Amino acid sequence: MISPFVRRRRLAAELIRLREEHDYSAADLAKAIGVARQRISRLENSHVSPDLDEIMRVLDVLKVGEKRWAKIMNIAREAQERGWWEKFADEMGPRQALYADLEAGARSICEYQMSLLPGLLQTPAFTEVRARADRAAHTGQFDPTRALEARAARQRVLDRPGGPTYEVIIDELAVRRFAAPPEVVRGQMDHLVDVGHHRPKITIRILPLNASIAGHTVPRSPFSIYRYPDPDDPVVVAVDTVTSDLVLTDTTGVGNYLELYRRLQEAALTPADSLDLLATVAEDLTNAIGA
Repeated sequence: MISPFVRRRRLAAELIRLREEHDYSAADLAKAIGVARQRISRLENSHVSPDLDEIMRVLDVLKVGEKRWAKIMNIAREAQERGWWEKFADEMGPRQALYADLEAGARSICEYQMSLLPGLLQTPAFTEVRARADRAAHTGQFDPTRALEARAARQRVLDRPGGPTYEVIIDELAVRRFAAPPEVVRGQMDHLVDVGHHRPKITIRILPLNASIAGHTVPRSPFSIYRYPDPDDPVVVAVDTVTSDLVLTDTTGVGNYLELYRRLQEAALTPADSLDLLATVAEDLTNAIGA
């Protein structure tokens, strides 16, 4: 399954390109296919799931050839799909559901985490602590069992056949400032070390607190970068802000974050040194708990 969110963005770009090629305004096209002008705007802003009959009428009015017709209709059908995350809407909340959507069908995922350990690599015990701590973000009645099921389902994207490569840069702040009880953090650190050593498609890097970042760049928010198998699909950047998530597909906005990620990569420890640091933190916790 390809991300319905991404396919809606792709469909919007295809429709805008088609309309402009045929010198139609949005109002002209809306009139030609018998819908309100606002409907075309919402399709071109990717704010609505497409109606296949409407899309076919657009393609007919614009006299689109058979090959291009088939491609656009396939994109529209994929944009209509409903992901597994929809049944966990209350437990995941809209933000986690958005990330699950973007992860679907990705070829590669690159992520920078500033203050929390990455959700795709969390242990169930760590996830449960964080879910209870952040329960204000959940709608409806909170069910920790369902929350754990939802997180486990998200994590399976890394195990699916042909699944994405995944690289995460974790700020040392997220490692040193414990977001769960010590025994839970120790288990989490052990898990990260094990994953880093035994899963070749996963790369873990630590950005040291004293890292020297090119241009004295200071990252201000966690963010993730998603690339997809279809080269015409956009590269997507999701920026995790305090109140909501900003999703970018425009070349300039995405390019800024690609450059920022490159600088963070250069400043981060090597994967081997990163795993050594995590192992040291786990060992220190073991000694502290034992004491």
